[in-house]
Amino acid sequence: MTQPVWEFPIELPRHAFSMRDAARAGDLWRAFQEAAVGASSRAGWSARRFREAGTAFVVRTMTVSHQRETYYGEPLHARTWVCRFRREMISSREVRILDDHGALVVAATQEWVHIDLAARTPVRAPEAVTLAFPEHDEGEGVSLPPFDAVEGPTDVFELRPFYTSMDPLGHANHPAYVDWCDEATSRVMVRAGLDPLMLQPVAEQVVFRGGVGPDQRVEVQTRPVGITGRGDLVLRHRVRLDGDVRAADATTVRRLHEADPALLQRAFGLR
Repeated sequence: MTQPVWEFPIELPRHAFSMRDAARAGDLWRAFQEAAVGASSRAGWSARRFREAGTAFVVRTMTVSHQRETYYGEPLHARTWVCRFRREMISSREVRILDDHGALVVAATQEWVHIDLAARTPVRAPEAVTLAFPEHDEGEGVSLPPFDAVEGPTDVFELRPFYTSMDPLGHANHPAYVDWCDEATSRVMVRAGLDPLMLQPVAEQVVFRGGVGPDQRVEVQTRPVGITGRGDLVLRHRVRLDGDVRAADATTVRRLHEADPALLQRAFGLR
């Protein structure tokens, strides 16, 4: 069935929530992925159908803005549409997660690239795909908040992704990058005597450069680059593989839940 906008219930699993009963940013990114896949399936293009066609969509860029935190069991629904489909290859999708009253909880702008599964290179989508996702315009997409630039030291966090964490395309799924960035931030907080449970997401943007496979050494280089008007800290993360191979460039905007924003700033060497 072809229609421009899809709305349907969406549920966050119990393991998506911290001890504060607040959904983690990475798990909200997973909810956005489920919303996009759910809309695609409802439009007639399930993951299985794409696989049978030998193609897939992968995320190139994603920007998220959090209006508030959500708790486990809160009734939520997704509203999503494709706002642009360029060169039959690059699909820009808007996703909104709303509460039971229709108020916005968290919003995302996603840019997906249609690829050939065997070659793992961009390829034009067939007409059957482009017709299934008619363009729909509801105004501007999601952007990061403005901030005043600052300079601070770089912290380095290393990890190796599990074999059992790989996605259906055989690499780390894109929400995992947000997990890694927040883990890097959390470790800086712990060294500064702060409880990482206090970390609250405000916004994120990730530009994906290449895939990360199982057991590859991943280095997350994190440094403060800005402070917003309300004191939220803007962090820049360089996700790199051995040989300084670029996997992703990310920006996260974070605050402390019900705490002085200066505490997080000082944890990252700002005065």
